[in-house]
Amino acid sequence: MMLKLKIKHNLAARNPSQQSCSWQLPSVAGAAGWPSRAACAASAGRDRHLDRRLSPSDRRKKLLNPKMPTRFSNTRKHRGHVSAGHGRVGKHRKHPGGRGLAGGQHHHRTNFDKYHYGYFGKVGMRYFHKTNNQFWRPVVNVDKLVSLLPEDQRKPQGDKVPVIDTVAHGFGKVLAKGRLPSTPFIVKARFVSKRAEEKIKAAGGVVVIEA
Repeated sequence: MMLKLKIKHNLAARNPSQQSCSWQLPSVAGAAGWPSRAACAASAGRDRHLDRRLSPSDRRKKLLNPKMPTRFSNTRKHRGHVSAGHGRVGKHRKHPGGRGLAGGQHHHRTNFDKYHYGYFGKVGMRYFHKTNNQFWRPVVNVDKLVSLLPEDQRKPQGDKVPVIDTVAHGFGKVLAKGRLPSTPFIVKARFVSKRAEEKIKAAGGVVVIEA
């Protein structure tokens, strides 16, 4: 039984038409004897079909180095050497250079010094006992100043001028974005930008700087 199977396998290997692949290349030729476009497309499709039958690793090898003769491959050169150049203990497994960024200051130091200079170490000074109070400066723009007033004070009332205390409302600096109404008012603030001050004064108002 085994002999019959072996003979059948050899015959199939010699005759492509008896192989398991069901793909058939149509024999279509052009007028001058050259293969037509349809024949070329069919041939390319056949190659793709055969590529699908390869394992992923074999397909990757074919793409990476499609023309290298087998006799030049490292597999042939390492025949007869038990571990094929990978040693007897580790056997080409795990992580011989360490995991991740291990050894950046030791056995991979040359790589880090050349391609990742400055990865290790510190630069500059630390800010000991930083007091954040001096950096407190929430901002409000001039187009929102009127919204800080009560509804009944937003319209002019004779000689009375409304006062807007931005610090009391939780703002540290007044900026100049937007437009102001023509109603004059007094603005109290810790910090005011130059353009914001110009806009407030152009509307007839006054800026008062307070601590």
